[in-house]
Amino acid sequence: MNNKIFNATTCVHAGEHRDAQGAIHTPLYNHSTFAFSSTEAIVDVVRGAKPGNLYTRYGMNPTIRATEEKLASIEGAESALAFSSGMAAEAALFLAYCIPGDHILCLGDVYGGTFELLDVNLRKLGIETDFLLGSELEQLAGRVSERTRILFCETPTNPNIEVFDVAALSSFCHERGIILVVDNTFASSVNQQPLQLGADLVIHSATKYLGGHSDLTAGAVMGAESLVVPLWQWRKNLGQMIAPEVAFLLARSIKTLICRVEAQNDSASRIAHFLQSHPRVSLVNYPGLPDHPQHALACRQMRGFGGMLSFNYDGDGQQTSAMVDKLRIFSIAPSLGGVESLVTQPVTTTHFGMPVDERRRRNISDQLVRLSIGLEHPDDLIADLSQALG
Repeated sequence: MNNKIFNATTCVHAGEHRDAQGAIHTPLYNHSTFAFSSTEAIVDVVRGAKPGNLYTRYGMNPTIRATEEKLASIEGAESALAFSSGMAAEAALFLAYCIPGDHILCLGDVYGGTFELLDVNLRKLGIETDFLLGSELEQLAGRVSERTRILFCETPTNPNIEVFDVAALSSFCHERGIILVVDNTFASSVNQQPLQLGADLVIHSATKYLGGHSDLTAGAVMGAESLVVPLWQWRKNLGQMIAPEVAFLLARSIKTLICRVEAQNDSASRIAHFLQSHPRVSLVNYPGLPDHPQHALACRQMRGFGGMLSFNYDGDGQQTSAMVDKLRIFSIAPSLGGVESLVTQPVTTTHFGMPVDERRRRNISDQLVRLSIGLEHPDDLIADLSQALG
């Protein structure tokens, strides 16, 4: 595995600014607008001649700016924009870089909401998307045209935990003038840094690991400033701004990101090995397992294998639901990355709206169960799974 140390000091201190009272971290500025001493002063800020705080919907708020500094730092980026949700971040990104007639390539499994945004909403605007499975990677070059603007992928993917070679995709895209966008939500900035591997932009549902406590909804885009700036106007005019209260909570959560994710990595690895040996489990998807198809790639590309895994239960959909219903520590819920462990059948939540034929094509079956491993003791989680599977 890549043993480069992710800097915990960055998580704690990046973007923090003490106020006149000496607050130990950037305070919550719960203000919609900010006053100026003169017309000249406000005009200087409006036209960008001087930095300053102006109006929260524009992101010109000290709490939001401090959080964006922290987001950029943990991903090794020049710049970051925070959004009201991960889907808001995706929508702004696609709209900033695509116009009617343009084309997006989407590689591998994606969150059901992302699939719907690309397959339904953007098509109505004349922006087309080709969806390629990981097993169809050899078709990638043949699907590119002069209209292709973006190659988008999650790695690891939701819900089959597939891993893609970011460096190889970067070379492919940059030879063709295509922007490579990587959703780093499942890995988190602790386990993987796609920008360092050649990705152009990184996107997060900050609701998940970056937030980490199931108490906020947010999104983020990080990358070179020249690539991030075009999203600013879309965020402003679509009203996608993160609230100062949420930005404050997000900055708080990132301070504990490393210790949370490293513990979740360890527990998920133990649970994956347990499930792999259970007679009622026919398949476990976890890149830390030596027989995972992309295990060698994950060892090169990731610092840890993450807290997300999925498995196929040896039964039909109804029997799988019955098994899930027997769990006591795992909560049945969508989302992921929090301190509490969650379980879901993707066909009932995250991928419910995906057409049945498309789910079948992607091996998202009724028997597929997705686990988000929290911070409970792994022995207790294994005991809970054992009694439910038994």
